[in-house]
Amino acid sequence: MISKTKAIVISSVKYGDSDLIVKCFTPNGLRSYLLRRIYSSKNKQISIAYFQALNLLEISGSDKKNGQLNTIKEVNIDVVYHSIHGNIYKQSTAIFMAEVLSSVIWEESDSQSLFDFLHTAFQWFDEHQNTANFHLVFLLKLTQYLGFYPEVKNSDLKYFNLQDGIFTNVYEKESCIEGNILNVFKALIGINFDSLEELKLSSGSRQIILEVLMKYFQIHLTGFRKPKSLEIFKELFH
Repeated sequence: MISKTKAIVISSVKYGDSDLIVKCFTPNGLRSYLLRRIYSSKNKQISIAYFQALNLLEISGSDKKNGQLNTIKEVNIDVVYHSIHGNIYKQSTAIFMAEVLSSVIWEESDSQSLFDFLHTAFQWFDEHQNTANFHLVFLLKLTQYLGFYPEVKNSDLKYFNLQDGIFTNVYEKESCIEGNILNVFKALIGINFDSLEELKLSSGSRQIILEVLMKYFQIHLTGFRKPKSLEIFKELFH
C-alpha cells in the first residue's frame, strides 16, 4: 500500500554499489527505506541530497512496519533549511543530534508528540543564529519524551542525582553533580529555545555539561551509545 507521510531523516547508509538505506522518523514511528540505484548516473528521479541528516521530508511510499524495508515512490522537501547544511557548526550539530536520535528514538512511546517536537526544534535551529547551546537544551527536552526528565521539585537542594533523576542533599560520588555544573544544569531545565541568548556558558562549561547529559542518557537508556561524532563536535565548539 502506498501512503504519504512527513518524515525526519535520522540516518542513511550506502548499500552495495548504488543503493541507499535511509532510516526516517515519522508520526507513525520509525521507517526504513531502500532506494535502489540512487548512486547510478541513470537515476534522475530522486536526489541523494534529500537524505542529509535531519532533513524534513514528505514521502510517498510503501508503509511496512516491524523494521521491514520500504520503497519510496516520490519524495519532496517539507521544510527547506537555509543555514543548517551550509554552516559547519550547524551541520556538525545536526550530525551529532541525528546520531543521538538513532540510538534512542526506539525508546519513545508517543510518536506524534515526539515528531512534532523534533519538527519544530529543527526549524528553530535552522532559523536562528545564536545556537551554541541549542544541543544542550535539545537533549534535556528530549528526555521528556523518553521518560526520564529531571524531577524539578526540591531544586534548591545541594545535589542532583543522575541515577534517580532527583535533587537531593545526599551525596553519591558516582551519581551526583554539584556546584557550578549543577547551576548550569538547573538553568537548562525549563528553558525555551527562544531564551537561549540568556544562557551564558563558557566553552568549558558547555563541554562538561554535555558529558553530564551523555552520562544521564547512558544511565537511563539501555544500550545508549555515545555518538561517534561527539569528539569532533566537541573540538568545533572548543
